[in-house]
Amino acid sequence: MTLFKAGYGTASSSRHPVSRRGALTRIGAGLLFVTLLAACSVGPDYQRPDVSVPSRWRNATSETPASAPQLAYWWTQLGDSQLNRLIEMAIGNNLDVRTAKAKVREARASYKQATASLFPSLDGSAAVSRSKSSGTETVSTLWNGGFDAAWELDLFGANRRAREAAKYGIDAAEEDLRSTLLTMIGDIATNYVEARGFQQRLKLAQDTARSQQNSADLIRKRLEAGTASGLDVANAEGQAASTEANIPSLKTALAESLHRLGVLTGQQPTALTDRLLTSSRIPAPKLPIPAGVPANILLARPDVRLAERQLAQATAKIGEAEAARYPAVSLTGSIGTSASDFGDLGKNSSISWSFGPSLSVPVFNAGKLAAAVEVSRAQRDQYFLAYQSSVLTALEDVENALVGFTQERRRLASQSRSAENYRRAAELSRSLYQTGSVSFLDVLDAERSTYSAQDTLIQSRVLLTTYYIALQKALGGGWNGKVDTDTPEVVD
Repeated sequence: MTLFKAGYGTASSSRHPVSRRGALTRIGAGLLFVTLLAACSVGPDYQRPDVSVPSRWRNATSETPASAPQLAYWWTQLGDSQLNRLIEMAIGNNLDVRTAKAKVREARASYKQATASLFPSLDGSAAVSRSKSSGTETVSTLWNGGFDAAWELDLFGANRRAREAAKYGIDAAEEDLRSTLLTMIGDIATNYVEARGFQQRLKLAQDTARSQQNSADLIRKRLEAGTASGLDVANAEGQAASTEANIPSLKTALAESLHRLGVLTGQQPTALTDRLLTSSRIPAPKLPIPAGVPANILLARPDVRLAERQLAQATAKIGEAEAARYPAVSLTGSIGTSASDFGDLGKNSSISWSFGPSLSVPVFNAGKLAAAVEVSRAQRDQYFLAYQSSVLTALEDVENALVGFTQERRRLASQSRSAENYRRAAELSRSLYQTGSVSFLDVLDAERSTYSAQDTLIQSRVLLTTYYIALQKALGGGWNGKVDTDTPEVVD
């Protein structure tokens, strides 16, 4: 949209034999007239699209009922104070969260810019110059001052649509912040649970390897006494070494989880190593875990809400592009004064003014403006499909988490029985070996099965809690407390 301005603040501006009161009256009448005209905004008005979702979760069970989910501070249900402190630390320090906060500040500033375009602009100017003509000794001084004003009337709502889009942009930035918080909290909880799992698996491997090495030492002594064979010694030492070989990879996995937690909390990778060095239990969720109904995700999932706000913003931009195809009217005015003596600047004879409307009409642009509207509509279609996709993805995430949690609960129960039975079998086989009823290979096989079952049991406990975390993320659970988005990161 083109904005015309007259030349302002010079002594050569036109003078008209019209009183100031008459000029102000005409200005007021003109402003009233154009304000009445500026009542329409071209382009579509946004309406939230209707999305069809199921009435219930297909994979919900009695353990995940349809009652209202407890999404606020869901991680506190795990009962781990260390995890709670890590999340609170990350709320203020995580770099992704701080970046999302800066985007909120940017969106708010953009909204202020868009709002300012609806109001008149006023610029002041002042100048003084000294000059000397050729062939004379006279030096003259000229004082100038004045004000320039302009107001784009926004007859077809281009600026109002831009302001509307900027307002949706604030909403989108705030939802992006919520989405970032949700992802960050889920990542911290997942890595924390995995770290605790690696610690327990590492302790199990170290204890088992130590026990197996003790058994190998005893078998070697029996070999020296002539009551055991070299085959038994080799098998015993081989199994101890095989178990011990798992320790380095578990230490590596544990270190990686601790490093990830350090970075997620906005610190150096090794910042939390000493703090989390002591092994602790694997956090476990308490039943039941309410899952609500599918319609809840439209209101709770920040990524779904973000996609909906982006769709609204894209819709408003269609009107902004459409308005550029219509005439643009602006009011411009100036008042200036010029005198050779500073004291004469306020005299009526030194003051000049001008006021009038300007009109800009798109006549020929080879379809450029129409193409811009087509671009905006195509972008709106993309955001509409992205919104639908976000809903389907949210439904998929919840169903996956529900079925995963339910099946892992069953697997954990079976694995617990398996580990207990193998433990008893290992104790019995050792007793029978002492009496000569079974071979040492039977003992080794029972111990190997016991270690494998106990290691798998720990992994199942980790996976069960991980599915709980995934379910809370899928339902839209996150941080509901206050987040400071006003403080800048860099202070000049």
